[in-house]
Amino acid sequence: METHERRGAAAESLAADYLRTQGLAVLARNLRCNMGELDIVCLDREVLVIVEVRQRACAAYGDSLASVTRRKQCRLIRAARFHCQRDPAWRDRVVRFDVIGLDGVISRDGAPALTWIKDAFREN
Repeated sequence: METHERRGAAAESLAADYLRTQGLAVLARNLRCNMGELDIVCLDREVLVIVEVRQRACAAYGDSLASVTRRKQCRLIRAARFHCQRDPAWRDRVVRFDVIGLDGVISRDGAPALTWIKDAFREN
């Protein structure tokens, strides 16, 4: 039986691989701090992209994208600020927040439906 952590790690690996095929450079994964966790941090040319990966095996509680609530967005923004202040290479970059949703079961013989929303929310 797969654990929640394994499904999450598999979803993040699929998302990171997909982002690489789209020309983004993955800089970091699973950056944790007291403010929260950043799933994937990429560069899209000169833009620092913070990517939240959400996965749902079934839609009983809504799709994966709907799970990125305003509260979750605020945690991501705070965590991104923290890491940008810590890393001089990230400090002066424009930051974009993307969300990748994976709906369906992640298995060896098939991939779930992947939806990538660029600039999903802003730091207002």
